[in-house]
Amino acid sequence: MHKKLTTAVSLTAVALASAAFLHGCGGSNGGPANAAGAAADLQNCCTAGDKDFPKVGGNLGNQNYTALAQIGKQNVANLGGAWTNRIEGGLNTGTNQSTTVVVDGVIYIESALGNVIAVDGKTGATKWKWTTPYGVITRRGVAVAKDLGLVYTVANGNRLVALNKDTGAVAWIKQYPSDAADPNYLGSVQKVAIVYHNRRLHVGTNDGNRGAAFAADATNGNVLNYFWGIPRQGERGYETWGGAEEAKRTGATPWIHPAVDPELNLVYWTFGNVRGGSSQDGSERPGQNLFSNSIVALDLTTGAYKWHFQSVHHDIWDMDNVMSPVLADVQIEGRERKVVIYGSKTGMYYILDRKDGSAPLGIEERPVKQDARQATWPTQPYPKQGGFTELCVVQQPLGTEVPGDPNRAVPNYQTGCLFDPHWDIPILSMPGHGGGANWNHQSFSRSTGLVYTGMGYVGAAHSLSESSNGLRPPGSYVTGAVVAVDPSTNLVRWKKQMPYSLAHGNGILTTASNLLFIGQPDGNLLAMEAENGRELWRFQTGAAISASPVTYQIDGEQYVAVYAGGTSIPYSDAPRGDYLWAFKVGGTVAPAPAPIPPQVRRPVSGNPVEGAALPTPNTVILGRIPTATNAPGAVESGAVNAVTPTWMRVPANTTVTFTNPAGNTGVHCATQFFEGRFNFRLAPGQSAQHTFDKPGEYFYNDCYSPRSTGKVVVY
Repeated sequence: MHKKLTTAVSLTAVALASAAFLHGCGGSNGGPANAAGAAADLQNCCTAGDKDFPKVGGNLGNQNYTALAQIGKQNVANLGGAWTNRIEGGLNTGTNQSTTVVVDGVIYIESALGNVIAVDGKTGATKWKWTTPYGVITRRGVAVAKDLGLVYTVANGNRLVALNKDTGAVAWIKQYPSDAADPNYLGSVQKVAIVYHNRRLHVGTNDGNRGAAFAADATNGNVLNYFWGIPRQGERGYETWGGAEEAKRTGATPWIHPAVDPELNLVYWTFGNVRGGSSQDGSERPGQNLFSNSIVALDLTTGAYKWHFQSVHHDIWDMDNVMSPVLADVQIEGRERKVVIYGSKTGMYYILDRKDGSAPLGIEERPVKQDARQATWPTQPYPKQGGFTELCVVQQPLGTEVPGDPNRAVPNYQTGCLFDPHWDIPILSMPGHGGGANWNHQSFSRSTGLVYTGMGYVGAAHSLSESSNGLRPPGSYVTGAVVAVDPSTNLVRWKKQMPYSLAHGNGILTTASNLLFIGQPDGNLLAMEAENGRELWRFQTGAAISASPVTYQIDGEQYVAVYAGGTSIPYSDAPRGDYLWAFKVGGTVAPAPAPIPPQVRRPVSGNPVEGAALPTPNTVILGRIPTATNAPGAVESGAVNAVTPTWMRVPANTTVTFTNPAGNTGVHCATQFFEGRFNFRLAPGQSAQHTFDKPGEYFYNDCYSPRSTGKVVVY
């Protein structure tokens, strides 16, 4: 935690009535676009984008909104490519999660290699490139200090790098300790986008057992203050770990960039999930486990604690709400409230007064199911209005509509709802730790008064047997939606189902002309009507988009830009690239060739095997892990790959035999989903057959352990 702690401001739930209207901080609807000054000055929390789009999130309040309106419904269909720049010369691999920023007509972007490239926003020509000498690193966005003439990125080895914004020359490099035993260690300084304001940098840490949010001097990188997500002995919140040993007090890293409110002199950080040896095992860390799964408001000058709100108590599901907080001014019952909009994975928005953390629309602590073995917390916070998506798995009979509801249960799993506890048996729940609205960037439109998010349906089966944070069941459909919520009421205004999950970097840009832009994992950039989600335009960029679109203006002409590079989450086969695109009305650069789109169904383990080439042709052995030669293993198993083979290819009209070998002790099943073409239940030594008469992809799993999943591809 911070070196000096101030008196806590208690968090209370204040139930107030619905709002009549709302507007963005820095100016009401219909008023001056940027009464607080230019966007690139980064002096006001919520100055709308103008000719510049100077930071990840657009402004200090992360609104991803622009006052530009030259591109509107009347001409968006005429958008075309102004230019494209393969920033790494045609690279088609890597993890690309960086979002562009634009200052003075120059676009700054980080590549999958961790290099920083400056591009002329009008011509697309590369102005300069800084090539990191420290190795590949995942990045999510630079910070630009126009007043200091610097661009900031990070590099391997816990390095903060300052570059001359006009030339790319290194101004200075600050290296922070990377050894957790070092008393000055602050965590792993890696992918979190940097935030600049008033000669300070706000730097997050990620994916480690311990990490702090800290502020650094923007002129030299020296640490000014810091706050730990996991309190040390004697610090606020230490008692919420129930006497757990220090080795179990891990996680809670701030792995997404914060929001800043200079008027209130506060910075808002969101802290991630508990690790504690296992993010799914809470048995040895009883208590609420602060400050995991929390938003924490800190004094912008000193870093001192002001207030916090924990959205998930004693997390055993990896359901940290890691969105970048969004700031807005909202009219509730005729009274203006300065709110922070927080939430994500749980599929709920927690709308809080950003001065003191109270809940003007009401948040209730509701009883949830308990399991003493997990030391579960008796209640969890729910907004009175509920969530913006479904919070339970839906059971639908096999053979009904395919794919069916986006939150449909895979057969044979025990199913539940958000916050249902687990132990040794996997419990399938929604929206899942990869679903809801994950680390994608939200947008608050000062024009419509709505907050928008992409989201995903990425169901997860939690149990102590999972080595990671929960199993995303093979064969399940991973899709998504775009959701518009009125933050004056916390009610959904509209929701549009989409073919792909839009929860991992798929940020939203809204405009004063009531357009909404969002990119998809298939490479398409979409423009929609912000009032209802109706699609107006799409453009193929050539690679998956895991970043936010931005917009800017040069010589009186408005451009939209996006970086299409792709990442592996949640689709491991998402197409990759290094395409930096800009668009304008009348642009003549043609779309890129469409890449192979990602598979929306979670894959099975292993590689395809021709059925006729198996040791026993066209035969599936249940409950056994395949050997390297696709013979069944010697031991009965309920592992994910306990099907021999996991992936069989056969021509149409092939009869396939499913066998539960005599050496197994339990009943095994082959339940085909979701078409329901067969559902064999076999005692040891029994077999059954099915003739695959139509080409297609047929998944099945096993009632012995639904984790065990295979598929037959018929050609």
